[in-house]
Amino acid sequence: MTSKPTGLWPPVATPYDEDGGVDMARLIRHSQALLADGAAGLAVLGTTSEANSLSLVERRNVIDAHVDAGIDPARLLPGTGSCAIGDAAELTRHAGQVGVAAVLLLPPFYYKNATDEGLYAFTSALIEQVGADVPPIMLYHIPQMATLGWSSELIGRLHRAFPDVIVGVKDSAGNADDTIALVEDHPDLAIFPGAEVYLLRALRAGAAGCISASANINAAGIADLINHWQDADADKRQADLIAVRKAAERRGMIPALKAILAERYGDPGWRMVRPPLLPLNEASRAELLADPVIRGLLATEPA
Repeated sequence: MTSKPTGLWPPVATPYDEDGGVDMARLIRHSQALLADGAAGLAVLGTTSEANSLSLVERRNVIDAHVDAGIDPARLLPGTGSCAIGDAAELTRHAGQVGVAAVLLLPPFYYKNATDEGLYAFTSALIEQVGADVPPIMLYHIPQMATLGWSSELIGRLHRAFPDVIVGVKDSAGNADDTIALVEDHPDLAIFPGAEVYLLRALRAGAAGCISASANINAAGIADLINHWQDADADKRQADLIAVRKAAERRGMIPALKAILAERYGDPGWRMVRPPLLPLNEASRAELLADPVIRGLLATEPA
């Protein structure tokens, strides 16, 4: 039986060099820090990674850079989604050949009116094209960004058709009741909430872990709740996680996370994002870093 990911898998933020290219050395140092802080693995090439602003070659190189740095490929969960079946299949095949834990698959987000039948055809064609090298696949549900989503009925159909391939779902729609329903409807799948704001409730229902943007700045705290969700103080741990999340996201999640990482690492280059995103302006950055929650978070981190 195919093993399923569990625990914390941060969607790793992507740093850029002065010319705008992916800075692999910075990226690997950050990934290693996340693992040291308790992450089970790394969801590289996710939304927070700005993956859809990276070329197919860059995305492949991100996977390879982690493996070349000695990070076990079984601790990688790369995003391989694309609107083009061929591109998604090419990157998924490479990930499978490398030996990743699984891949995260977005639906083909450009096609707003695609039906469950169309999404089933897309996914089955991708799996067929990848062939023997197909790795486990986790379906990535983020309809507020993709406009498309994976319905519970379609998830079940895909799992029945490809039981050794479809192993889980990252649910980033942001509705706790819907995530709990997925856990209950699909007990054989690894269901991950895409944010930690209701992580404790999800873990109590049987969720497998968490894949959250703010793990880039608070991996230790999120991993701690996952490891201690049955402890008496779990509700206090959950409240602390929510406070950090809210402090970051109200300024725009990706630019805010990068501003915090720049401060943590003493490296202003971390503030860079790719257009159409823009870095925080100086006023917003100062306001963010002056937030008591963020100041407290940074004070607990090693220099």
